[in-house]
Parts: sequence; C-alpha cells; structure tokens
Amino acid sequence: MADITTNNIRNVVLLGHGGSGKTSLVESALFLAKASDRLGKVTDGNTVCDYDAEEKKRGFSLNLSVANLPWKDCKINFIDTPGFLDFCGDAYSGARVADAAIITLDGKAGIEVGTELGWDRAEDAGIPRAFFINKCDDPEAHFDRVYKQLHETFGAAVCPILVPVKEGGTVKFLNLIEMKMYSFDASGKRTESPVDAAGEAVIDQYKENLNEALASTSEELLEKYFEEGEISHDDAIEALHNGIVDNTIVPVFSGAVTNMWGVTFLLDTIANSFPRPIARKNEKIISGEGFADKPIDVNGECALFVFKTIADQFGKQTYFKVMNGTLTNDLVLKNATTGSTEKMAHIYTMRGNKQTEVTSLCCGDIGMIPKLANTNTNNTLVAGAEFEYKKIAFPHPYMTKSITPAAKGDEDKMSTGIARLLEEDPTLVYENNAETRQMTISGMGDMQLDVAVSKLKSRYGTSVILDKPRIAYRETIKGTSDVEGKHKKQSGGSGQYGHVKMRFSHGEAEGLTFTQSVVGGTVPKNFYPAVEKGLLEAMQKGVLAGYPVVNLAADLYDGSYHPVDSNEISFKLAARLAYKEGLPKAKPILLEPVGTLKVTVPDSLVGDVIGDLNKRRGRVLGMNPCEKKSGYTVVEADVPKGEMTDYVISLRAMSQGRGSFDFAVDRYEEVPGAVAQKIIEEAKAFAEEE
Repeated sequence: MADITTNNIRNVVLLGHGGSGKTSLVESALFLAKASDRLGKVTDGNTVCDYDAEEKKRGFSLNLSVANLPWKDCKINFIDTPGFLDFCGDAYSGARVADAAIITLDGKAGIEVGTELGWDRAEDAGIPRAFFINKCDDPEAHFDRVYKQLHETFGAAVCPILVPVKEGGTVKFLNLIEMKMYSFDASGKRTESPVDAAGEAVIDQYKENLNEALASTSEELLEKYFEEGEISHDDAIEALHNGIVDNTIVPVFSGAVTNMWGVTFLLDTIANSFPRPIARKNEKIISGEGFADKPIDVNGECALFVFKTIADQFGKQTYFKVMNGTLTNDLVLKNATTGSTEKMAHIYTMRGNKQTEVTSLCCGDIGMIPKLANTNTNNTLVAGAEFEYKKIAFPHPYMTKSITPAAKGDEDKMSTGIARLLEEDPTLVYENNAETRQMTISGMGDMQLDVAVSKLKSRYGTSVILDKPRIAYRETIKGTSDVEGKHKKQSGGSGQYGHVKMRFSHGEAEGLTFTQSVVGGTVPKNFYPAVEKGLLEAMQKGVLAGYPVVNLAADLYDGSYHPVDSNEISFKLAARLAYKEGLPKAKPILLEPVGTLKVTVPDSLVGDVIGDLNKRRGRVLGMNPCEKKSGYTVVEADVPKGEMTDYVISLRAMSQGRGSFDFAVDRYEEVPGAVAQKIIEEAKAFAEEE
C-alpha cells in the first residue's frame, strides 16, 4: 500500500438498525481486502469488530470499534457502531469523527427506526450519507419496495447506483453508472457481463430517477440534461463524486454482505467518490457560548480529538482523530480540556482489537493511544495554542435504577468498576443521592444497565443488585398550630431545662423561616440559635413518611428558662419536642417532584402519548409541530417524577423506538391523598427494613 496521506484516507461510520449487517459488512470488506484471513460471522462470535466478551455472548455489537483496511491505494477506516437504541452513544461518537456515513438496511424489513436514527446522526454531524440495502440473497427481500420507502422518506436526493436483478433463482446486480451487470462467486469475486433483458427492465425503472438526482448536483449539468435528455458516462461519474462530497445526493447500493455480494463495488465507490478528511475545510471549535470555524491545516500544529475511551480491567485505550497537523510519537501534547500534558509515546492503528504500532499518523487519520491517565472522551489535545473542538452532545439517560453490591463490603469495589464503565460510556450516569440515601445508575435503557451489571461481574468481580429507585419526596404543612415543648431532666448535679412556645405555619421560603416575638425575656436571646438549630435538625425528617420538611415558618413567642439548668442542648431538644407535636396538628402534606416533559413523536402517535400521560397523572400543556423533524409533534406536559421511572421503556414500545423525550424536575407539588397514603406505607416499610 502506498504511503498514507490525508488525501487517501476515508473515514466511514456504519449506522443502521440492529441486525441490518454493519459488523458483517466490515467483516466482508476486511476479508476481500486481505486484511483478515478468515470470514467471521456475528452468530459464531468470531468477527473482528465484535471482540468484547459481552458482544460474543449476546451476538450483537455493544461498543464502537474501528477497523482499517487498504483498498485501491486508500486507507479506509470503518467505524462500526451498535444498532440497538440503548447503545446509541457510540453512534454519536462515530458520526462526530467520520467524513461520511453508510446506513445499512435489511432488504426484507426495509426502513426501521435505526435507519431513521442513523440518518439523523449523520445529518446532525453534517456528513454525507449512503444507503446499503443488505440481504438481497433472501427470497423475501424486495429492493423495489425498500428503495421506494427511502425515496419517499428521505427525498429526491436518494438515487439508485447498484440494483439487484432477480431472474429465476439467480441474483445479479446492475451498475447504473457503468451500465454493466455483476455476478459474484462464493469468494465474493466480481464478474462483469453485458446488460441482459432483465437488466434493461431495471434501467427503464430506475435510470430516470438516477439521472435527475445526478443532474441536480450542478446547474450546468441540469441544463445539459434538459437539453440532451441523457447524462454521459464521464459526467455521471463526476456528478456522483461531487454529489456525495457535497451531500446533495444519497446513493443507494445493494448486496448481501455474508455472501460478499456488492461489497467490492461499495469499496470502489468509497475509494473513488467518498470525501477526504479535508473536504469539509473547517472544524468547529468552542468559542464562548457558541462555535467558530477553524480551518483544517494538514501542515499545521498537531491537534487531536478524543471520541472514544475503552477502560477495562487491562487498562485504558484512548481513540482519537488527528484533526490538524501530523501526530508523531515524540510529541508531548497538552490536554486543552483538563490542562494536563500527555506523552504520545506509543501510537497504534486498530483493526477491531488488533493493534499495529506506528510512528506517526497524518491529518484525518484515526488511531489509539494506551495509558493516557488524564484524558477522556470529548477532550482536545493540542501542540500549540489552546482551543477545544466541538464536543459530542450525548443524549441524556433517563432509565434510572438503584444499585447496591450483592455482598456487604463491596461498595469500594463496585464504585471502582463503575468509574471505569463511566469512562467508557458517557451515556451512563452514577449518583450517590444523599436525599434518598441510595446510589443510582442511569442509562439509555434496561439492556444497557443489564450489560453494565454483567461487565461489573466479569471484569471487576463484583455482583450488584438493581432495583427501583426511591423518589425524593418532601413534606410541608398547609395549616397552623400553636404548641409548646418542654425538656426537663434531673439526674444528680446540674439538670437540663428548656421550655418554648411556638406557632408553626407554612413558610414562603423553601427552608425554615424562624422568627422570635418573645416578650419580657422569657427565653434569653442567647438560646435563640439553639432553638433554630433544633428545628433545622428536626426538619430532616417529616412526620408523615420521614421525608425532609420544606417551607416551614416557626415563631418563638414564649417560654421559660432556669438560671442554672438551662443550656443550648436543652432548648434544642425543647424545639424538637415542639416540632414533633406541632406539625401533625398543622395539616401536614406530602410533596412530590414534578417536571416538565417534552415528548417528540410521530404525528400519528400523539393520541397514544396523551392517553398514556393521563394514566401517569400528567397534565398536557400543549402540542407543537417539531421544528427539526417533519411529521413529528412535540407534546409538552407536567408529570410527577414518580410516574416516570419506566417511561423510557413505555415510550419505546409505543413508538417502536421513534419517540424521544426530555424531562427536568422544576418544582414540588402536593401528592393526591390516595397516592400519598401508598407512599407513606412504602416509606414505613422501608424504615422497618433499615
């Protein structure tokens, strides 16, 4: 292979629904490029990209992986991403550093939610897209139907390039640019033949569609097409290249990757027509509250962007893209995000988990450096002036579970393991919630949390238990009460004496509003702080279910003291006695966290979503068309947090994964009586267990 330069690098991210053939496509490409000596299968657990023990066990991709291969003097870096929704964080990572995306589809299933999400990821990243309709060897696969779906869903820019032609029991493929038929043998080798009668029928069906898409790539070609009614071979090749690079056309390829059908043609097109890393000319960097363009300079100072971290029991691997300049193994770069410096002593290129050490990587290439202690995903490493590249905006995880070690004393072991998992997957969040006295872990769905539990066991030797998380309820009072608290103790020597009379009511401020209207010095001023402290301590536990009390107003209006036996502790205890007697008499109520929910779903599902929200005690505030996505509606509602614990799963089931939501707690509201009673009983049961 020729020397690698920026011009002959192609970074391609594979996106699409789970099971549509992304990993198998890479496997076939590696085998055909002689970068792998065997053709692995996902079902056999022996593919290059699915090398993690959990992936082999489950039979599908869980992590992003990078595999490079040589093809036609080019180096193609394939970035294979998981197709399942729970592991979508890696699709965001892969799209961030890729220069183009191939979205795979099952020729039988057609457009699935992963197809639409893959399109969205590529669109958000601003990179060109192509479709590969896979499994065309299946008798039930229908290219025509799937292509029509793509054209209707994603627009006129979608155009056919390689179309399967089925005749009898054989499948050939028609190249609409070259006007040739291809057939493939068992080794994936391509044989060309002239267009036959079945191929002519396919040309009649698709050629006009292709020509219109190619013609739309430039005004000059559009005029020429209107005048001549045809596009020449040379013009078609140039238009295909320019259209892909400019993101004005979306080519559709087809094949069967497990048979290696159509893969060589796809690799040829990637090498000949897919964009180079400098095609975009600029990279986005953080500038104040927004972003600015920074020109890509292949000869400038080296700068890296970290898009993936793997942190397992064997150590830490940092995956990066050389965004500017050239990386060499004698450089010391500064982490512009954390301020630390890192030595670039050992640089590797990756093919799954196979590492090849290199001395340098040019601008646009992708590599890995092990053992960078202070560098994580989304960090920028620079050789010169400090700046940060635009970070990957990972989706927020809303599937939350409490997590406890199965064996007592394993807390530290569990925390260490989770810390490693968090480095590896930014869509996992771990929290020690002081208010609920629980440790919680949040992810994109129950499958992701299940995998995290398995990894904790297999990698770090700690078993954990996931359970429903407790909600941070609060208590307050609606009424008023007038009570006294007297603490009196005599046990030889000096005694204890504190006596307060207090009025309790609902306070405007969130915490304690403590006032004194004592007349005549019945409670000396130097004991006021002790009274306040006693109340603040007591407020940590409410009288209904033991939740913290908020919005409490307490007025100390009378009391008495003993010149010898009165002290701070006595008045503190007296205040607590007054609190215990006063709050039950002041109409105590339970408060629950309530948040604003914004659900984005296809228009046809709005009714189902509203019906479901009503069951969750939600109040629908309004509906608006989605600005980013046509055919979608944003439903806004107020919903109690306690009703949201399984919403990730419910919405996914309702919308087949097409729905998404944001939820943020912004206030507390009174819990309805029947619900409150249930919460109080659960709290008492929990207190007895403890």
